[in-house]
Amino acid sequence: MSSSADPSSFTIVWEDASEVPTTQELRQGLEKGSDEVKLETLRRIITATLSGSPQPQLLMPIIQYILPSRNKALKKLLHTYWEVCPKYDENGKLKQEMILVVNAIRNDLQHPNEYIRGATLRSVQKLKDPELLEPLIPLVRSCLEHRHSYVRKNAVFAVLTIYREFESLIPDGPELMQTFLAAETDTTCIRNALVFLTNCALPKAVEKLLSSIDQIPSWDEQMQMAAIEVIRKDSLSESVHRPRYIRIVYELLESTSHSVKYEAATALTTLTENPAAVKAAASCMIELAGKESDNNVKLIVLDRLETLRVKHEHVLDVLVIDVLRVLTRHVSLAVRMQITDFQSSSSPDLEVRRKCLHIALAMVTGRNVEEVVLFLKKQLTRTLDTEYEKNPEYRQLLIQSIHVCAIRFSEVAASVVHALMEFLSDPTNGSAVDVISFVREVVQKFPELRKSITQNLRETLGQIKAGKVFRGALWIVGEYCTEISDIQEAFQELRKVLGEIPILASEQRLLDETGGDGEPEKKDGVSSVSTQPRVLADGTYATETAYSSGAAARLEAVKNASKPPLRALILQGDFYTGAVLASTLTKLVLRFSKISPDTKGINSLRAEAMLILTSVVRVGQSKFAAVPIDEDSQERILNCIHTLSEVRDEAAITDIFLHDTKAAYAKMVDAEEKKALELKEKENKAVAIQVDDVLSFRQFSKKADCGWFGRRFSDAVYAEAYVKVHQFDILLDVLIVNQTADTLQNLCIDFATLGDLKVVERPSIHTIAPHSFHSVKATIKVSSTETGVIFGNIIWESGTSESTVVLSDIHIDIMDYIKPAQCTETHFRNMWTEFEWENRVNVNTGITDLREYLQHIMKSTNMACLTADAALSGDCDFLSANLYARSLFGEDALANLSIEKVEGTGVIQGHVRIRSKTQGIALSLGDKITIAQKRKPQMLT
Repeated sequence: MSSSADPSSFTIVWEDASEVPTTQELRQGLEKGSDEVKLETLRRIITATLSGSPQPQLLMPIIQYILPSRNKALKKLLHTYWEVCPKYDENGKLKQEMILVVNAIRNDLQHPNEYIRGATLRSVQKLKDPELLEPLIPLVRSCLEHRHSYVRKNAVFAVLTIYREFESLIPDGPELMQTFLAAETDTTCIRNALVFLTNCALPKAVEKLLSSIDQIPSWDEQMQMAAIEVIRKDSLSESVHRPRYIRIVYELLESTSHSVKYEAATALTTLTENPAAVKAAASCMIELAGKESDNNVKLIVLDRLETLRVKHEHVLDVLVIDVLRVLTRHVSLAVRMQITDFQSSSSPDLEVRRKCLHIALAMVTGRNVEEVVLFLKKQLTRTLDTEYEKNPEYRQLLIQSIHVCAIRFSEVAASVVHALMEFLSDPTNGSAVDVISFVREVVQKFPELRKSITQNLRETLGQIKAGKVFRGALWIVGEYCTEISDIQEAFQELRKVLGEIPILASEQRLLDETGGDGEPEKKDGVSSVSTQPRVLADGTYATETAYSSGAAARLEAVKNASKPPLRALILQGDFYTGAVLASTLTKLVLRFSKISPDTKGINSLRAEAMLILTSVVRVGQSKFAAVPIDEDSQERILNCIHTLSEVRDEAAITDIFLHDTKAAYAKMVDAEEKKALELKEKENKAVAIQVDDVLSFRQFSKKADCGWFGRRFSDAVYAEAYVKVHQFDILLDVLIVNQTADTLQNLCIDFATLGDLKVVERPSIHTIAPHSFHSVKATIKVSSTETGVIFGNIIWESGTSESTVVLSDIHIDIMDYIKPAQCTETHFRNMWTEFEWENRVNVNTGITDLREYLQHIMKSTNMACLTADAALSGDCDFLSANLYARSLFGEDALANLSIEKVEGTGVIQGHVRIRSKTQGIALSLGDKITIAQKRKPQMLT
């Protein structure tokens, strides 16, 4: 015979093997020690038993020396020992000593002290042996009539456990509970009895609930939770009491308990799909999300709200402002917490804000968009006046949300674009970059707003600080200033942000005015400069002159002097922005020459532009620049100068500068819209299982699918594990087969892990009859996205010896926790710069098509391609793409694929660069790519 279901284990204490006492020492501690020594000795015995080293020879000394003790701590620990101790002999029969144990438990169940009775009843709930439980049944039933409620409430759960495991021992359990309920007055006991009937006799629980349905709103929290559970279970079928349930659950939405309100709102959505009921449940969840201080609870409630919104699309749209008010209450509470220097879970969590905004944006319609945008604008303004944690990131979220609303609903674009342009001078680079990206898209999609936006942008150039924002602004000015007056005003504003031209001459004059490069004074033809020796960092000597030191100080003072913003960027070495300035000036001059008949004005602008660009190149080659100008930027600026100097045939050049770049951006915007639409359709696509779908039998599946754990069929014990991955848990369902004709005593599976895996509970000891089967379940927690390994062995006693079978390893695939995700290019670049762990994998594959290799890597790593299809289309021997994925733990995984096809051979070469915040993801994804790229794509299906 095999033992019953596995008893639960509570605490596992690991000790050094050298510190574990011998059996003789433990026996002496039980016989001659004080109560404190006995307590520690028994604790050590329990620990050793839980760790797979039972001490069966100590059972009788424990009965002899510990059982008679009246020490309450010893009695409580003794209950734990009865739960884990080996109860069967080598023949699979109950040991004779257990008769004494049962007699002791019977005495405790009749003890005059109600605490001992209650603790013993709780211990009885953990006994899973019918031979031990059967003599205790009359006493357990009698405890239901005890005068103290502590005994009665534990007796109810003891009856529940026995009835659920061994119904034949208490066949009249439901009737017994029904009689108990009729006479009981204590609310905790009533609640426990109602839980019994809910799990074992639902019709009787419904009957009890309906008899007191009008009193439910006045019950305490635990009773109301039990009532909701009855309603939920009864509603799984077509209950005739559904209308009454809906009414009472409606009333429970007004409960003062957050737990009851959440459960009531959840139950209401399962009872009915009436729009009014759905709105009431959603309003309750929104209220909970606003009042609850724990961020984890907020996220759970918001996830539930999002599920409700998806299921009942457009029903909850009227509640969009209420959802946004959750955001306001969340931030306000966090600010108050920071003011009082109180550290708690109420700090403003960026994930809560992101979740709120995501839900709200999905609920925006043409009727409420103006109200939503107005609310977001107020919140954006508040970020300038209030300081709290992650304020810049929150401002970015608000700007991105306004961006989405304005692009989807053109009627609000005009009202928000000018307000957002005030944030172009934001010292936090991220917010300003998001704003300029938004402005660029609005200018492209709404031609009627171009004139006002470009005018406002020209006036704002002097306030911009960041080079990336300046580049975006210059590109917009160069593309969308199409009238003569606009071009002239653009030149005028560019002069202001550049300062005096030529840059090199003006900087040199400023240095001269401070007493710069003048020669040192000479006396009798000899320089009068004072010198002194100086010890350098490497220990060598050098000569320092007062002249050279003073010149360097004056040059540094000139560099640090206040300068116009664009001029300052160029002098700081941002020549990429200088190259964009060159392209912008070239576009403006070419467009002016195309629409203006004023030849003199054309030549004047052309000459001024060439002077500015020449000045940028020259200052980049001088000592005034922080770093020398790079070759790429210099070549691009010189090409623009050459373009401006050519006045004969401008047709081809005009097409390149004035049409191709704008067309490329328009194509990119259209591709992004198409991609977002496809992603939305994919998310909304219903997944259904058809009646004629193929059934999957895991016994016939591949070994990787079922997690093969066995070793050899010739072993005495064979084990097969089914691995089920569920979010943050891994459930191992292990089938153990005794292939011998002997009874296996004290059989235990010892699990161990490698990586960020943790065994939650260790399977306990079992006795397996000859040629019988036994199932063992174990839960393993996953704490990060790293490839882990589960390994272990089976240990059992056969006669006087101990046998072991080493099991095969189970490798937990990182792909179970990696999901494709999307992010903006700006966000991707920011993360790429921030993340420190990088893994570079060289390409080594038999695939000869670049796009096919990209698809192969995406499928192998569960990563989404962020690069637009338009950028990957065409016939080219080079391909570069950005990939992105996100784990269930919120970890980001970035990858950049850069490959080329070798001319003549057709072989693909290049590399894949992987970046992440943690080392484990980078290494695991790198290993996955290394293995996958050597396999043919059809092998992955």
